[in-house]
Amino acid sequence: MSIAPYVPIAGLFVLGGLFALFSCTIAPFVGPKRYNRAKMEAYECGIEPAPAPSGRFPVKYYLTAMLFIVFDIEIIFLYPWAVSYDMLGFFGFVEMVLFIVTVFIAYAYVWRRGGLDWD
Repeated sequence: MSIAPYVPIAGLFVLGGLFALFSCTIAPFVGPKRYNRAKMEAYECGIEPAPAPSGRFPVKYYLTAMLFIVFDIEIIFLYPWAVSYDMLGFFGFVEMVLFIVTVFIAYAYVWRRGGLDWD
C-alpha cells in the first residue's frame, strides 16, 4: 500500500494548521486595540444583553432537545438502510419497520402526554 495518494491531503492539513497558527499569532499585533464597554459585552443580535437567567429552565426545553436527538438518530439509521436496501432483502425491511414503529410509539406517547404543546 502506497501513501502517495494521501500526500495532498496531508499537505492540506499542514497548510491549514500553519494558516490557523499564523492567524492566531499575528492577530494581537496587527489588530485594532480600541476597547470600550460595548465591545466587552456579550453580543445578542444587536439588542441589549439580557441578564443571566436566575430560575430554572422549563422541562419542555429538554424534552424538545431529546425529541430532536431521537428523530435525528432515526434519520441517521434510515440513510444507510436505504443505500443497502437491495442487499438486506426482506429481513432488513422487517427490521426497519420494527424500528420505525418503535420510534412512532415514542412519538405518540410524547404527543399524548402533551410534550409537543407550547402553552
